[in-house]
Formats: sequence, C-alpha cells, structure tokens
Amino acid sequence: MKIYHNQKIAFAVFAATMFCLLTSGSVWAQKTKQISATARGTSTQLGQIVSIDLRISEYSTADDQKALLEAFKANGSEGLANALDKMKSKGRIAITGTLGFDVNYIREFKMPDGTRKIRFVTDRPIRFGEAWASTRSMDYMISLGEINLSKEKGKSTGTLMPVAKVELDKEGELKIETYQNPWELLNIKVWD
Repeated sequence: MKIYHNQKIAFAVFAATMFCLLTSGSVWAQKTKQISATARGTSTQLGQIVSIDLRISEYSTADDQKALLEAFKANGSEGLANALDKMKSKGRIAITGTLGFDVNYIREFKMPDGTRKIRFVTDRPIRFGEAWASTRSMDYMISLGEINLSKEKGKSTGTLMPVAKVELDKEGELKIETYQNPWELLNIKVWD
C-alpha cells in the first residue's frame, strides 16, 4: 500500500510540474524578433552590398548598461569589450557569408514621434590571421549599430559599424572611431 501511495505523490508532483511549465512558458520563453536589412558600403567600401540578419531574443537591462558604463570608465574601449564578452547573449547577427556571432547588448528606445530606435553593441570576433599578425585593427574590438524603425513603410534607416572603438575626446564627449567606414542599412524589414 505504501508503494502505491508514493507513486500517486510522484505522479501528482510530475503533473503539477508539467502544468506549470506548459502554462507559464510564455513568461519564460520570449519571442524572437528578427530584423533583416541590406548593408551598403560607404566611401572606400562604396559599391559593396551584403545582407544583415539581426535576431533579438531579449533586450538588455538597465543593470547591463550600468555594467558597461563602469567598464568603459575604468578601462576605455578595451574594458567595454571585455565586459561585453562576459555578458549573456541577447541575440545574434549574421552577415552574408558568415555563421554570425552573438550580440551581447541590445536596447530598444521608443521615441516621442512613435518611431523606435534599436541600438546594439558586442565584442567582435577576432579571426586567427588578424590576431596572429597583430594588425592595427586589433585596437577596434567592438561592433555596434543603430536601427531607426519608422512607422512609415520603407522609411526605416540604420548604421552598422562592424569594427569600431569608443573613446572620450578632450571635452569628455563620447566618440566612436571606426577602422573602416560605417555601413548604411537599407531595406529594413522586421519579422515579429
């Protein structure tokens, strides 16, 4: 009789656990948002075009932002890259011809005119040849971008800086320096 009683308890615990998992899954699992765009090179990359796919699984928190600001104040762009490397992935970005890489900081800002601004920053992947040759590009350890989502179809714009570093200028203003020119994002589509 005792075995039967334990089996009933085990089944009840199992059933309650499954019920909780199935009914509260929407709280735990966040819907992934996908943004695709065409990136067009500017200046020295003029004429080059690639496709960009940004998948957002969750947005960063105010605590994430605070951690990045503290790391930047302590060690500049290198500290920022190191802090990003330690953060949990918030999504992925893939560029034509690559497997893509994790994006560790993504924020969405709702603007007064109804548009939305999505900013993302991550430590960029360093390829073996680049690390081995220790080129000047090693000073540019982050990738970042901004997407301005308009309510009007076809009016969304954006910028991608795949190889960049962040510094403070003499006046204490934040300055983004790119290793190459920024890429212009066009034909932006959001897949909710």
